[in-house]
Amino acid sequence: MNIYLVGGAVRDTLLNRPVHERDWVVVGGDEAAMKALGYTPVGKDFPVFLHPETGEEYALARTERKSGHGYGGFTVHAAPEVTLEQDLQRRDLTINAMAQSESGELIDPYGGRRDLEARRLRHVSPAFAEDPLRILRVARFAARYHHLSFTVADDTMALMRAMVAAGEVEHLVAERVWKEISRALTEPDPDIFIQVLRECGALGILLPEVERLFGVPQPPTHHPEIDTGKHLLLALKAAPPQLPVRFAVLLHDLGKGITPQEVLPSHRGHEKAGLPLVKEVCRRLRVPRELTALATGVCEYHLHCHRAFELRPQTLMKMLRALDALRRPQRFEDFLLACEADARGREGLADREYPQVDYLRAVRAAAAAVSAQPLIEQGFEGAALGKALDRARIEAIARVKEAYHA
Repeated sequence: MNIYLVGGAVRDTLLNRPVHERDWVVVGGDEAAMKALGYTPVGKDFPVFLHPETGEEYALARTERKSGHGYGGFTVHAAPEVTLEQDLQRRDLTINAMAQSESGELIDPYGGRRDLEARRLRHVSPAFAEDPLRILRVARFAARYHHLSFTVADDTMALMRAMVAAGEVEHLVAERVWKEISRALTEPDPDIFIQVLRECGALGILLPEVERLFGVPQPPTHHPEIDTGKHLLLALKAAPPQLPVRFAVLLHDLGKGITPQEVLPSHRGHEKAGLPLVKEVCRRLRVPRELTALATGVCEYHLHCHRAFELRPQTLMKMLRALDALRRPQRFEDFLLACEADARGREGLADREYPQVDYLRAVRAAAAAVSAQPLIEQGFEGAALGKALDRARIEAIARVKEAYHA
């Protein structure tokens, strides 16, 4: 029985990047032998075991045969006679199909090291086409390593296009798609993820609401880049790497994709128009509730944020209530960061000042500082207490507004 370090740990070591987890392949072993050594079986679809001391995953070398559509449509064969080369051949990219022996020897049967040096994301074999989830993985790796000058190999992009044309992407389940999207949005260059999906045709199937934004014009006075899709990419680039913020940025302008042709480049009312689209994306991908709440809030109120200094205290209070800002300060902070990314995601304006963030933080703090206790002591209760508390908060917001305008 021989054990090899495989996949990302080998790749990232060669790239001089930190290794966060290690995966191992066992060649020449079987389930009985692993259990006898104290390993705990955990794999549902194929034999994976946890090391009795480190807890790291050890998988028996295996081959896969296509037996249906989508990510799960495979018949797995794991046996002692399966070789390391056969196991590596079923992997997605050559840079992920390298192994290291216990003595430190690099096993690289498919040219992974060469592709690392060439900064190339290339598929291992034609078997790549059997799993459409790999399209999203390639796009995610492109987003992770773009700053190191990695690009998708031409033949791999051509294969991805053929997979999309064959309808394979339509068989992906929502949970797997969301997992890849959520991971990709936290990579260093999430805009590259969107661009790669668009280039191979997968974006129009997975996120047609986002695909529709490309080619739609906006007024150049506010958007020097003009194209709404380009603005989206710039806004993603400007957003901090928190998933809730970047996901909200991804969906914030969906309403612009359905603006009637005759009124372009104006997009009056796109915030309300986009709400059903945002909700549909979140429903389809089974997005967690908190992320859905933030995305809908950013879609509906991002223009309020941009125009914050012009808004009346009553309108600001209404926005705080709608965003549940007093009870959920982190959601409101994420809202502000998403709106700031929207403001800076414009050609030549990436470094613009955006004082609205500090102003609205002060507005929220003033409203949150208002206590109900004095009002209760004055005899207010029930609905009357709620109205009195609202008035007191609006007055507190008014004082902040006066201070900023003084």
